Amino acid sequence: MAEDGQPLRGKVALITGAARRIGRATALSLARSGASIVINARSSAAEIEKVADEVRALGAGAMTHLADVTDEEAVAAMFEAVDARFGRLDVLVNNAADRREAPLTEMSFADWRAITGTILDGAFLCARSALPLMVRSGGGVVINIGGMTGHTGAYNRAHVCTAKAGLVGLTKAIAVEFAGRGITANCVVPGKIGGERARSAGAGGSVPGTGQPIVGREGHPEEVAEMVRTLAVPTGRFITGQTIHVSGGMYFP
Repeated sequence: MAEDGQPLRGKVALITGAARRIGRATALSLARSGASIVINARSSAAEIEKVADEVRALGAGAMTHLADVTDEEAVAAMFEAVDARFGRLDVLVNNAADRREAPLTEMSFADWRAITGTILDGAFLCARSALPLMVRSGGGVVINIGGMTGHTGAYNRAHVCTAKAGLVGLTKAIAVEFAGRGITANCVVPGKIGGERARSAGAGGSVPGTGQPIVGREGHPEEVAEMVRTLAVPTGRFITGQTIHVSGGMYFP
């Protein structure tokens, strides 16, 4: 770790879906650790520019790039732009997601493809472009932001459940295939994330699986971002292939 407390100084991190909430919090957390940040969104240009301003205010480098992670050519162009700007990539956080609800028998194939495309295909396309840059840089970190419904199931979200479960498999595949090249891969699974305190059943909170965190409150985006940072810094590089739940005890693997 750097003496000034910036263990990611000189490193570059790209976060997809970084305009708000967990993506924004992750961008700021990694910036505080010294990384230059590439902030991606599909269409929220004004919002990612605000995040970039926040990153620069922390003394870190920032770059914004609009790209639909389901568009193969757009993804390739984004990573080419990162390479041209920074000449390296060290951390990829696949956070981009989309959520819609419909009963399985009423779900259109277009909606299925849209959700699985953003969450799972997008993570694949970004990882495929990022990994050669990481190998060239001497190693790196891939962190996929999963979802608890990928482990529990959910009503009217078969597409989301399937895509988030697929991220676990992708994480393990990357961890195994690239371990020998200094690259780790992990999946961080948020529970209920919001600013308000969750209702709990009794003084001790709810039993896992009943829909409420046992700690008696919802989580904050910054708490998920802290786990991402822990996995991204050098002291977290002995952890790979893991699925880590940040849920306040809402789900026990």
